[in-house]
Amino acid sequence: MKKQVLYLSTLLIATLALAPLALATNGSNLIGVGPMSRSMGGVGVAAPQDAIGAIFANPAAICFGPFCPGAQADFSGTYFNPTVDGKAKVSGQDPGGNPFSASGSDTSDTKPSAIPAIGVSSPLSPKWRFGVGAYGVSGMGVSYKESDLPLPGNLYTKLEVMNFAPNVAYMVTPDFSVGANLLVSYQNLDLGYGADHGYGMGLQLGGLYKLGIINLGAAYTYNQGVTHEKVAYFDDYDQTGQLVPNATLDDLELQSPQVVALGASVEPGASWLVEFDTKWINWSGAEGYKDFDWEDQWVFGFGAQYKITPAFSLRAGYNYAKSPVKEHNGFNPGGTTNVQGYDVGNVNYESLRILGFPAVVEHHLTLGLGYKFTEAMAINLSYMHAMDNTIKESSAGDAFSFESSLEEDTITLGFSWFF
Repeated sequence: MKKQVLYLSTLLIATLALAPLALATNGSNLIGVGPMSRSMGGVGVAAPQDAIGAIFANPAAICFGPFCPGAQADFSGTYFNPTVDGKAKVSGQDPGGNPFSASGSDTSDTKPSAIPAIGVSSPLSPKWRFGVGAYGVSGMGVSYKESDLPLPGNLYTKLEVMNFAPNVAYMVTPDFSVGANLLVSYQNLDLGYGADHGYGMGLQLGGLYKLGIINLGAAYTYNQGVTHEKVAYFDDYDQTGQLVPNATLDDLELQSPQVVALGASVEPGASWLVEFDTKWINWSGAEGYKDFDWEDQWVFGFGAQYKITPAFSLRAGYNYAKSPVKEHNGFNPGGTTNVQGYDVGNVNYESLRILGFPAVVEHHLTLGLGYKFTEAMAINLSYMHAMDNTIKESSAGDAFSFESSLEEDTITLGFSWFF
């Protein structure tokens, strides 16, 4: 058993290191990890149905999963296909003092990507369990290279955040467990001037209480920030939008936000499971996100599972969170905004906020199914559609305007091995 867990842990780290990420959905965060959670609106704080869902949502939950008291390994991949459209209008005077106006629209050349998730949960004793997970958790970006958008340079952004999470949980009583994850977070940030990556540490704590057919769960997540060196020119542009002589690239600290999650589930019979989760995501307190004026999100997820037979399950869900990106209608195009000590011109600042990181989808519909072939093997499939949403803002006098729309489709396929 120990050799199996060690082998699987090594495999999941290697797999994660090779995989890219794309745009995510609750802000820049995925609604859930693994096909079972993603098919049920991202729920899993109270009653996750697989090991990777438990490790992601609530580290205490590995004591009460359907795989207990045995062990489970989950392998899944998500095909993520975002569609991003941008529009921009700029007006003003050229260096010769002549008035000009330009506008354009384009679709971001953002390619579909694969997002991995692998997790293992195994008993250490009748009361202690160990787990380890590795998964893409957050990301976003656009590519307007060779674009018709009237912007200085060709706008390109990419953020990737991945977690490696050793997990331990303890059954305090037969109905109550506590757990913790040590989060080792990898970040890769590219704002069009070259990628920079770094590592941060974090902690996730959780608890789960069983009250008959009802489960109550809670989890708290905290991550340290990563300082990305020489990733953008923030305060080195003149009034015409051109880089000043001897401009140097600037640093940016980026921190994953705190998350508080609560969940409640009920199993009214052998065939039904229903769960409701809510999360508070503290974007306004996270370095980087607060500098670009993201507001906190309340996320609401609802999911249900129905077992047609003991081996065959159907799932559906819904997830909602208001876009965290604030609109700044009437902004001063001649002013500046301070970003971690840099006075960034408002036109560049607003174009990066609205066009560069349009994390604005709000409504998500999810479906899925699962089939257990044998006592040792199961397959699960999910589909998510994030409905199109648009953000638009204009400067005072309407000389500048920026607009982005985003919708997403994902398919997640996973395999579970029980041993």
